[in-house]
Amino acid sequence: MTAADDIAMRRALALAAEAAAVHEIPVGAVVLDAAGRIVAEGRNDREATHDPTGHAEIAALRAAAASAGSWNLDGHTLVVTLEPCIMCAGAILQARIGRVVFGAWDEKAGAAGSMYDVLRDRRLPYRAEVVGGVSADAATALLRDFFESRR
Repeated sequence: MTAADDIAMRRALALAAEAAAVHEIPVGAVVLDAAGRIVAEGRNDREATHDPTGHAEIAALRAAAASAGSWNLDGHTLVVTLEPCIMCAGAILQARIGRVVFGAWDEKAGAAGSMYDVLRDRRLPYRAEVVGGVSADAATALLRDFFESRR
């Protein structure tokens, strides 16, 4: 993990907290360019937008592509507080993101090593390096507190 990853994860955790404050599942994501600068960010907004694709990763990828002026984000890193799901893993690979750093593991729907390993599947034409469990305690606490408050 790099210093840029640490800064990015702190920002992603702040975005996740913002999502929780407006009753969205607390997941935040940022995209770093090849130099390690944050170029885009996103948080879950599925409830507000009524959009089933309203995941933090999708929002961050869309913003990064707009910033880059290209869908091809080769050389970029996605930092997200929760292990990406299958949908997000597919979008990550379609964007050619080369590296994914995430916080909490998702044993029920994770597609970066928990339930599935889409991001590193050798049968696919593109793969991403995966670094999991970064700031996992903080990311897990946000999710646990959110769901406990809803019970």
